[in-house]
Amino acid sequence: MNPHTGGNFDDFLEEDGILEEVSAKAHKRLLSMQLADIMREKHITANILAQRLNASPFQLEQLLDPENTAMTIESLEHIAHAVGKKLHIEFA
Repeated sequence: MNPHTGGNFDDFLEEDGILEEVSAKAHKRLLSMQLADIMREKHITANILAQRLNASPFQLEQLLDPENTAMTIESLEHIAHAVGKKLHIEFA
């Protein structure tokens, strides 16, 4: 019998010691998907965004990589500005 049946998934991740890592990757993936949607809407290619960020295509790829969760708020602000958006962060 599974001891986690009917339990909270966050509790399960917490018990395994991976809640923060999984949460960070999920949030980064969501941000990457939102940015991709904005880029499509505004017809901004990866090369154009890289130019606006004064970054190489490789650096941009690293920024957008959902596995790379070590982004600063300053980087997020810079990306938001480059696509004509404002960054909104809140605790839930």
